[in-house]
Amino acid sequence: MNDDPVKLGHPLWGRLLFLLQIMLMAYMIWPRGIASFGPAGVSLCVLAAVIGFWTLAANRPGNFSVFPEPKTGAQLITSGPYPYVRHPMYTSVLLFCAGMVVLRFTLIGVISWSLLVAVLYLKSRLEEAALRQKFPAYGDYRLGTGRFLPWPKGRSASQPDAGKKSP
Repeated sequence: MNDDPVKLGHPLWGRLLFLLQIMLMAYMIWPRGIASFGPAGVSLCVLAAVIGFWTLAANRPGNFSVFPEPKTGAQLITSGPYPYVRHPMYTSVLLFCAGMVVLRFTLIGVISWSLLVAVLYLKSRLEEAALRQKFPAYGDYRLGTGRFLPWPKGRSASQPDAGKKSP
């Protein structure tokens, strides 16, 4: 374990990113002003709920963590939504908050959502570093699966040329 709290791999950073995530989500969800219940915003929220419940159903009890480090005794899950995206719960959070931004469109909402994307990206980087250490198979899994959005097999957002055949 890394005891230097200044280094990005220290557990303190994961806790801080989780706190920022919750604060940004709360800001976007907190009722203020008039919400329009347009089909786009509602559809994003419903899709987010479906992905969120699917993700929870794919995890065995005690395997899921809100912090970016695997729990003791955790197992690598590659079923449910995980063959399509490596972080489906983050995808669910981003879709739900995007739906809330669409329902109550404001510039500060768009900025908050953009900050949430950055926070979840950093959190996923920390989580993936820990997962690569704990599960040797994670590296291969990562190459064939998108971080937050599905990618064609053999490609990922972080490895855009993976899986391409040379002429």
